Amino acid sequence: MKHPVDAHVGKRIRHRRWMVGMTQQQLADKVGVKFQQIQKYETGMNRVSASRLWDVADAMGVSIAFFFEGLADADAAAFEARGDMMADKEALDLVRSYYAIPEAQRRRLFDLARVLSDAA
Repeated sequence: MKHPVDAHVGKRIRHRRWMVGMTQQQLADKVGVKFQQIQKYETGMNRVSASRLWDVADAMGVSIAFFFEGLADADAAAFEARGDMMADKEALDLVRSYYAIPEAQRRRLFDLARVLSDAA
């Protein structure tokens, strides 16, 4: 059975890998494992060791803390809801596109989205 922390870390690995446009094979090559192992990490089926998480963080340009963000303040229901959203390819594509927009324009788009969501 998957431990919720392993599932969360795996989802964060998948999220970051997708955000930087890296395939499972590319990450596996950088970390020194088979791509199937990356799949197991991302699903939470295999626990990521501390040294391997260090390698993954280095390969993707983030701190190890990145993989644990949002874990402490999330209850089980919120944890699952966020996980499902991050598994949605359309949502991830939207986030990736958003971060590709120059910062000044991105800020204005964010403000517009906030106004529209408040109006709904």
